[in-house]
Amino acid sequence: MPGPPADVVRRLYAAPPDRFVAARDAAVAEARQAGDPRTAREIGRLRRPTVAAWLVNLLAIRRPELVADLTQLAEALREAQRDLRGGTLRELSAQRRAVVGALVAEVRRLAAAEPAAPPAGKLPLGEVEATLNAALSDTEVADQVRAGRLLRASHYAGFGEVPRPQLRLITGDDEEPTRPERAGRSGVPERAGRSGVPEKAGKSGVPDRAAEARRAREERAARAERAKRRRTAARELEKARAELGRAEAELSGAERAERDGAATLDRIETELAELERRRAAAEQELSRAKLARRGAERALSAARRRAGEVEGVLEALDAEEGDAMEGDHEAD
Repeated sequence: MPGPPADVVRRLYAAPPDRFVAARDAAVAEARQAGDPRTAREIGRLRRPTVAAWLVNLLAIRRPELVADLTQLAEALREAQRDLRGGTLRELSAQRRAVVGALVAEVRRLAAAEPAAPPAGKLPLGEVEATLNAALSDTEVADQVRAGRLLRASHYAGFGEVPRPQLRLITGDDEEPTRPERAGRSGVPERAGRSGVPEKAGKSGVPDRAAEARRAREERAARAERAKRRRTAARELEKARAELGRAEAELSGAERAERDGAATLDRIETELAELERRRAAAEQELSRAKLARRGAERALSAARRRAGEVEGVLEALDAEEGDAMEGDHEAD
């Protein structure tokens, strides 16, 4: 049964979770108005994702080529784990950390461009990283991530692909399957040896000693081969467990580093907010100071102009008094 239209799904799952229900109801109403009740029912079945799942869906919808790289890396990891190739696993593990780190950084950038996204310090990037790591091991999670229809964050704490391949530990006590006795030429049943080759009786009815010796050599060679395979498998198992321990330690360290980074970012953002507040207050104070300076400059100009006028009046009075005094002397 076909699902809702792909473009509608992408539009809904690219919307922030707090707007999902309203957008879905609007899409259902549009489908009903278009006379398509089946599509309206299918759209109505879509469920709202969590914030972490929305961020992963946003990555798949906006940057599908990056999610495709993640899918290719997951296949390479599964193949290396099936073949127990330690060197390849180490190389791919380093690549996994780099790819997941780059995807988490891209999620942060995409969220920064979304007005309705939580602040950078409150983004659930740890859940995003855990989901991307789960997609590298769980094909079902990988399919949901690639489709951009993830509903909640996923976690995978195991090692290797899911479902795990069936493994069988080979030991030296493995018995060859018993084979039924079959009759020889004389009609007497031939006894099957430990190697599975029927023993043949000699002319006197006694088993051929040369054949017994040959079978004994073959049995020793088979035991030696099984022991060699057991030692090889044990070494590979030890290497795989060591890789698991290192990977778990690296994951734990990365999670601690992420928590510390988030705390540092929160602190810096708080400090930035305080600095922005102080900057705005300083700008207002500076504006007031500029206005006061301009008023003082205008007052100074006016005072200078008034002082010049008064000085002119005084000079005129002094001149008149000098003229008057000269006239008095002439009269005397």
